[in-house]
Amino acid sequence: MAIVLIGPPAAGKSKVGRKLAKLLEKPFVDTDAIVVRDHGPITEIFAQHGEPHFRELERAAVVEALAQDAIVSFGGGAVLDEATQRDLESHVVVLLDVDAAFVEDRIKQDGKRPLAPDIESWKRLVEARRPIYNRLADRRVDTANRPRDQIARELADWIHSAGEFAE
Repeated sequence: MAIVLIGPPAAGKSKVGRKLAKLLEKPFVDTDAIVVRDHGPITEIFAQHGEPHFRELERAAVVEALAQDAIVSFGGGAVLDEATQRDLESHVVVLLDVDAAFVEDRIKQDGKRPLAPDIESWKRLVEARRPIYNRLADRRVDTANRPRDQIARELADWIHSAGEFAE
């Protein structure tokens, strides 16, 4: 079983995921990193082949990641796939959420979010996905203006208290 982190772009899924994996002594798997490892930069995939092709590659990365006993960070749109939504029923899903005010600088600086290159695009994208995020999540955590170490520790404590991922 995997512990899966979902949520909007720039919510801190990868950073919190790495810290949580270390605390739980589990591997960390990032589906975006799998896509990049196997196919190159996501921005180039979007530019050369479009979003539908990227979503196919992403779905394969999700299948690979969920087969592991790990902490898994999904790309923000991975939950759009209905098969992925069904797959998540047998895993623990944590929604890392954040307000637009806290991600605007991150979005401007990294330039690697093809569907959310600016804050207005980000807001529209998140609003459209929010019902899916909320429906899939077993727990929601606001990451705005909070230390990633604190968030990871709270999640580790919750996972241990719930009996998930027991050693």
